[in-house]
Amino acid sequence: MTERNHVKRSRRRRKLTADDYAEGVLAGDRATLAQTITLVESNAAKHRELAQEVLKKLLPHTGNSIRIGITGVPGAGKSTLIEAFGSMLCEDGHKVAVLAVDPSSSVTGGSILGDKTRMETLSRNQNAFVRPSPSGGTLGGVTRKSRESLLVCEAAGFDVIIVETVGTGQNEVSVRSMVDFFLVIALTGAGDELQGMKKGVMELADAIFVNKADGDNKQQALNARAEYNRVLRFLQSPTEGWKPQAYTCSALTGENIRGIWDVIKKFENITKQSGVFDKRRNKQLIEWVDWMIEDELKRRFFENEKVKQNLPLIHSDVLNAQLSPTLAVKKIMDIFDGKT
Repeated sequence: MTERNHVKRSRRRRKLTADDYAEGVLAGDRATLAQTITLVESNAAKHRELAQEVLKKLLPHTGNSIRIGITGVPGAGKSTLIEAFGSMLCEDGHKVAVLAVDPSSSVTGGSILGDKTRMETLSRNQNAFVRPSPSGGTLGGVTRKSRESLLVCEAAGFDVIIVETVGTGQNEVSVRSMVDFFLVIALTGAGDELQGMKKGVMELADAIFVNKADGDNKQQALNARAEYNRVLRFLQSPTEGWKPQAYTCSALTGENIRGIWDVIKKFENITKQSGVFDKRRNKQLIEWVDWMIEDELKRRFFENEKVKQNLPLIHSDVLNAQLSPTLAVKKIMDIFDGKT
């Protein structure tokens, strides 16, 4: 056994300290990076405490990437496009991390994206890191973990962070709140695709790219681009000083994949010069703190022993029309506050 392998095995056997995690991440060690993100994703109290120690050490080394949110309705070819886009950036010398915000199904508890093998080529690229989000738990929990995983990847030297969302609703807003640029991948077929894309998602977009603009779909894609641009003219831009536009591309042929990066770089230059870029990041940090306060208050409330004892009784009184919902809330809050 070589000395290097011996050191690696010894490192795996012993319990890693916060310094071990931080040093490994900063050195760009992929195994330590994966272990650190696993630590961040853990719901165990002892792991969360250690994770925060690690993040504190890594924070001075974060913030040096462009953070890109990408969403798209099912069938838009989002994963194929991300793989083509990420591979192109890696070839250009960038280091690309892809994080998927993938809340579990509320019906089955299974992961929406986890059963599919995705982005195999990009995953094997030494300049890329593809990480599905943890299955299980609430969207809020997944969002917290994605934010912290993003910081870990930045500290590891990844200068392009792609946060992918499945395009099913509320998670788009969560992703918008943690990225600089929000990209929507759209379908071809003028008019029809607008029925499948919620207005709220379009209002979040800094750009829309109509994918699959190749072969017989080319004209349909051009028609769709024109339709999206017509709609975008009537929507308020989510970014001050920037006017979103629609474009066409093809992940299959590679047509205008570089155009995505050109738009993003133009966006970055304009918003950094105007101060909007830093202003958004600062606002996102404060919103993150406030959201975490709300999440912590909710956790403490439902874990309170008196609340756990009395809430079922209060629910019963509401169902039996002995207590209105408003008075029920007041009663349980008084119990939580120790007033009764």
